[in-house]
Amino acid sequence: MQDDINISKIKIENQNIIENNELTIWEALIPVVILMGMLAYNIFFVEGQQWFGTYTNQIILLLGGLVAAIVGFFNKVAIKRMLKEIWENLKSVSTPIMILFLVGALAGTWLISGVIPAMVYYGLQVLNPSIFLPASVIICAVISIATGSSWTTSATVGIALIGIGTALGINTGMIAGAVISGAYFGDKMSPLSDTTNLAPAMAGTDLFTHIRYMTLTTVPTLIITLIFFSIISMNIETSGNADLSDLLTTIYTTFTITPWLFMVPVVVIALILLKTKPLIALSTGVLLAAVFAFIFQSDVLANLSESKFGAITSSIFTETQITTENEKLNDLFSAGGMQGMIWTILLITCAMIFGGIMDAIGALARVTKELLKLAHTIFGLFASTVISCLGLNAIASDQYLAIVIPGKMFKQAYQDRGLAPENLSRTLEDSGTVTSVLIPWNTCGAYQSGVLGVDTLHYAGYAIFNWLSPFMTLLFAALSIKIKEVSKK
Repeated sequence: MQDDINISKIKIENQNIIENNELTIWEALIPVVILMGMLAYNIFFVEGQQWFGTYTNQIILLLGGLVAAIVGFFNKVAIKRMLKEIWENLKSVSTPIMILFLVGALAGTWLISGVIPAMVYYGLQVLNPSIFLPASVIICAVISIATGSSWTTSATVGIALIGIGTALGINTGMIAGAVISGAYFGDKMSPLSDTTNLAPAMAGTDLFTHIRYMTLTTVPTLIITLIFFSIISMNIETSGNADLSDLLTTIYTTFTITPWLFMVPVVVIALILLKTKPLIALSTGVLLAAVFAFIFQSDVLANLSESKFGAITSSIFTETQITTENEKLNDLFSAGGMQGMIWTILLITCAMIFGGIMDAIGALARVTKELLKLAHTIFGLFASTVISCLGLNAIASDQYLAIVIPGKMFKQAYQDRGLAPENLSRTLEDSGTVTSVLIPWNTCGAYQSGVLGVDTLHYAGYAIFNWLSPFMTLLFAALSIKIKEVSKK
């Protein structure tokens, strides 16, 4: 836990918020309006989202960055400053990009080793369709609390739940929404999470005071989420028992299914719990799965390639497709390897370029300052904080900036109103941490979409916990429920 706190402090010290007094709010909004306009046009009016081909969103983000650079140029912002901020942003996502490559390799090797098929095989027998979605929320919440990482939860348990739910005939958007809801509950409440350490450090309170205060809004939100998914689970149509038996038979005849395969995910989760670096833990998962593929799945490897080593290498770097007699399983038993993550990595890279330029020209600070001017009441202060976090998740494309910038800008305002710092830290988490995954071009949205194989816009409506959290914090503020004030001596 202490290591996580130190990491957060380093991030705070390195984060330089650039202000530009010559930049007006209207100039700051020009790149945002143009970016949102192009993205909206692409989503609603361009068939198949092929305006600029496969990498449409990436090109739109670069065009938005170009507009921001032009605005900065006319406001006397040096190109050198813009390039420096872009470089700082790209450095900040270098580790997540490496993790994404490893997640691609993990998906490929876990497929050919039989790990994912085994999870699906046993999961189909244990997870009843009538409780599948709420059970997914709880499972992911527990794993995420233990690991402190929504990303790790999605890359391990999340992938398995997507496979099990798909085999049951459940909508993938619903499954991904349940996975993300549980994963972000755990990420938000775990003392091992970097954002859970970052928010109180920005607001000026301690970690466990922050976590205790968050339970007031977070637990009711989770309960509503579980009720919602329970109602959905009881009313959705899923595959019948005969079809389920056919699926189990196909999996069992295609792969060697044994409980020993669960050693691979158990080792990975154990390494994470022991605070091993994610890159090492995931790399271990890839190597161990490759060994298990040699031991347990000789026939599968032989069908994929003349060389068993070649089949494993392909699963790590390129696409792997295992064809079965059941068409429902063919999409499930495919993985893109590292190659399958390139689209997501390019999206994150382009988003960081846009966010870096917006920060360099002072646009992020200007937008937050203008929102601060609207905070005439306590509710207005909370609402301004929420809007600022949501806006920065969309504009800066990074959840850390959506916590750091509002945290620095609003800290004094909360003190002036006599509000305890945990009010700010809770609001930063309720609106900054959890909503990042709802933005397709945000690093979190791009990551979860790439790992789970479900488009962000497809799962966003079902990520109940994530979009309900900011409404819950505003409801508490509006009704003055548990709004803690600074104790007067």
